[in-house]
Amino acid sequence: MYALFVTFRIHPGKTDDFLALMTVNRRASVETEPGCQQFDICRDGDEIFLYEIYDDRAAFEAHMTTAHFDAFEAAAEGMVAAKEVRFFDGVIR
Repeated sequence: MYALFVTFRIHPGKTDDFLALMTVNRRASVETEPGCQQFDICRDGDEIFLYEIYDDRAAFEAHMTTAHFDAFEAAAEGMVAAKEVRFFDGVIR
């Protein structure tokens, strides 16, 4: 399995709009991508944290080529003040 953590700091006043977009992206990922095993969205004020698990790196790379991912990226442009991504190639359950 392949996991990633993504932390976003959102510009003030944009968090609710960002979350609405991210929720659509999350739902599409879980429902239409067979390699997406988990996609959680967590919030603390203007900080958003994602925890995603994919079957493997190829499944994650396929996620980044989907129409829903592209739509999210375009719509969220200008909302993100900072972003950090960490990848993990092993998940122990």
